Amino acid sequence: MNTVLDPLRWRLAVLLAAAITVPIGRVAAPAALGLLPVAPGSEADLRPAPNPGGTQTQARSERPVPFRAGEVLIYDVSWSTYLTAGTLTVSVREKRPSFGSVAYYVTGEGRPTPLLSKLYSLYYKADTLVDVYTLLPQRGSTYSEESGRRRMKITRFNHAARTVQFEMQTATVFKKELAVPPYSQDILSALVVIRALPLKTGTKITMPVCDGGDLYRATIVVGARELVRTGLGPMNALKIVPAVTDSRGRPSGRGMALWITDDARRLPVKLQAELAVGSFVLVLREAKG
Repeated sequence: MNTVLDPLRWRLAVLLAAAITVPIGRVAAPAALGLLPVAPGSEADLRPAPNPGGTQTQARSERPVPFRAGEVLIYDVSWSTYLTAGTLTVSVREKRPSFGSVAYYVTGEGRPTPLLSKLYSLYYKADTLVDVYTLLPQRGSTYSEESGRRRMKITRFNHAARTVQFEMQTATVFKKELAVPPYSQDILSALVVIRALPLKTGTKITMPVCDGGDLYRATIVVGARELVRTGLGPMNALKIVPAVTDSRGRPSGRGMALWITDDARRLPVKLQAELAVGSFVLVLREAKG
C-alpha cells in the first residue's frame, strides 16, 4: 500500500474542516448569524432566526459571512519528510439559485506535486452547496481518482425531515438513508459556519457533521491567539482544537488543530493533524478575491 498519498490524508486536506468533522450535536452560534448569542466558555444551539411571518413567501435575510463569491484560497500541503507534498485550493465559486433557494457553491481540490504525481496518480475534490439564508448544506459530494480508480460520494440533506440520502458510486452504486440531528453539516459547510461565527477565546462549539454516510460529533474549543507564518506573511489567528467522536462515541482522529484569523476575513490559515503515518500540515500560501 502506498503510504505517501493515502487518500485519508488528502481527505483531511481537501475538506480542511476535518478539524470539525462530526455530527449528532449542536453548533454554538451567535448573534452575527441571527442565532442565539455565544459567550466565551458557553454553548448554544445552532438555530436559524425565526421567520417573523411564519411563511416561506416572506423576504429572508442572508446570513453575514466573511467571504464572497470569487474567493480562492491556495494551501501548501506538507507531510512527513516532504517539504511540500501537494496543493489544496478552496474556492467559493459562485452564489446561485439552488433547490428552491440560493446557495454558495464551495469546492476544495487537492493534487500532489508534479514529482509525487509521477509516483502515484491522485486527484481529490469535495464540494458543497450552502444555503445563504440558513448556512445549512443542501448537497455535498466528494470525488476521487486514484491510479485510474474513481469514486463518487453524494450526500443530499433534507433538514425538514432530519434525514440525508447518501450514495456512493464506484463500479456499483450503494445507497442508504440515515437520520441526522438538526442543523447537521458536511465538512466544507462546517468550515463556512465556523468562519461566520464571531469566535472568541474560550468559546465551545459542538457540531453535527455527516461525512461519507457516517455521523460524527465534534466538540471544538477556541484557544488563544497565535502568530502563524503563512505565504502572506505572519498572521494572528485563533487556534481551534476539536475532540471528534463517531456515532458510538468512540474517539476519531488525534492531534488536529485549525487556525483562523481573528480579523474580518476569518481566513483558515493552517490545519494540522497527527496520523499513524506521520504529521500532516496545510498552510495558506495565497488568497484571492
